[in-house]
Amino acid sequence: TSVLVIFFFYFNFFFLIFFFFNDTATTEIYTLSLHDAFRSHANGITDWQLGFQEPASGVMQNIFDLHNFVLIMMTAITIFVLILLIYVAIRFRKSANPNPSKRSHNALLETLWTAIPVLILIVMAVPSFKLVYEQDVIPEVDMTIKVIGHQWYWEYQYPEHDDLSFESYLVPDEDLKEGQPRLLTVDNRLVLPVNKNIHVLVTAGDVLHSFAMPALGVKKDAVPGRLNETWMRIDRPGIYRGQCSEICGTGHGYMPIVIEAVSENDFYAWLNEAKNEFATLNNRTIALSK
Repeated sequence: TSVLVIFFFYFNFFFLIFFFFNDTATTEIYTLSLHDAFRSHANGITDWQLGFQEPASGVMQNIFDLHNFVLIMMTAITIFVLILLIYVAIRFRKSANPNPSKRSHNALLETLWTAIPVLILIVMAVPSFKLVYEQDVIPEVDMTIKVIGHQWYWEYQYPEHDDLSFESYLVPDEDLKEGQPRLLTVDNRLVLPVNKNIHVLVTAGDVLHSFAMPALGVKKDAVPGRLNETWMRIDRPGIYRGQCSEICGTGHGYMPIVIEAVSENDFYAWLNEAKNEFATLNNRTIALSK
């Protein structure tokens, strides 16, 4: 009986997995329902938020889908094991079995409970490996930026655009305007174009930091003396917020990252303004240092 129960459960379970991957309508239903339940409907934090931020890149969308898929598998397995435990506790209790069975071995059952978990792990591993490959292998890039972590601010460089460089600091509470989130607002945003493959070089000038942007599926450690790299492709315009994700001292909680994604035309318009603005600021800094 136990062998039949396990067989039919996993037969239906893998049929659902196959149907999930091969039926577009079913995939959309699962995605939409979990979207409503677990995803924030904003490009950042919201009150009483549960789950991930709204994905704004293909990589993050795939992370979100894999998370939901594994969650469904975990839930199904947990429910099955719970039902099986309850069944065994009731069916084979002492009062119902005054003379318990002395059977200690069942080759078929032992083969099933070894082979089936292996198959489940393979089903989870395949999309996981594909996602790791997608995150790690950088496609043909359209532009490169360099991110440098400092205690406790970020420095952004655009080496392909006249070496534009500027620093980004947290806006203190007393300077916040209405609608600006505390600890997640900066004076200078990292402005990037949408629908472009952006090569991101990450390093640090003092201690370990970590450049993390949840909505884009990006998290890369910034290590002094070492140049790490990752990439991103932003799907739509908006404001995206992240934070340093590596404990880097007393100011670790005061290193927000704010990316402003704009159209290509708006990006080049911003570049022209930024070159003049930050050139003026740099000249003032040099003059004051003298």
